[in-house]
Amino acid sequence: MKVICKINLKGGVAKTIGAINFAYTLAEKHGKRVLLIDNDKQGNTSKFFGVHDYEKPTISDVLIERDAGGVLVSAVQPTAYKNLRVLPANMNLLAADRQILIDASRPQQTRLKKAFSSLDNFADYCVIDCAPDLNMSVINALVAAHDVMIPIKVDKFAFDGIDALLEQIDELRDFNPVLRVVGGYVTMYSRNNVNLQGVEALSEKAGLPMFETVIRSTIKVSETTYTGLPLAEYSPKCTAAKDYEALVDEYLQKGGGACDKG
Repeated sequence: MKVICKINLKGGVAKTIGAINFAYTLAEKHGKRVLLIDNDKQGNTSKFFGVHDYEKPTISDVLIERDAGGVLVSAVQPTAYKNLRVLPANMNLLAADRQILIDASRPQQTRLKKAFSSLDNFADYCVIDCAPDLNMSVINALVAAHDVMIPIKVDKFAFDGIDALLEQIDELRDFNPVLRVVGGYVTMYSRNNVNLQGVEALSEKAGLPMFETVIRSTIKVSETTYTGLPLAEYSPKCTAAKDYEALVDEYLQKGGGACDKG
């Protein structure tokens, strides 16, 4: 199972929408079995697919229970798309992060990786929607991942946190030597001087390869948060729907083939 983290330490960059549409495209266009993990206490990915719940197990239980693999299997929820399943999150993730820090009786950074290692051929891809933070749940996601993709909205604060994130990723290679920053990609793109200059500056930033695909700005993205439908289903001809399909294609061309097992 190839594990992909979507992360940026800055909020409001279309990270969750990106994770949803990336996972949907892998599942529906490419026929891959995809596990989408909500790793943000706000639970927006869970809410999008109608699986936000406080009565059922979530990513929090996977991180704190000893039978992490078994809990993960029981916590995963189906969606309307047969190849796409969701591991939900809610505000309990706050307590789970604290509990991980307090519990020094077992490794703290490798719990999600251990849960994955106990599964055989569970999915082709796992896409993790990470919170804009470097807490223990996010560190666990990075330690369990193969690839990192960084969505970036070009504005005055576009570069905030990128250097810190790249530094943290480099430090985590002690736990996960295969972790790769596959690239950043620009979201909410409009063809104006700010975006053109921002894309140029990002392409020159050390340690951050950039995808050629940009995700163009469209009101259809906001509308999908109300409809609960991925862009390609809600408005297949809109620019962003086409852009996310192109982003997945470019990712696969950059060596994003699925792993055989795990």
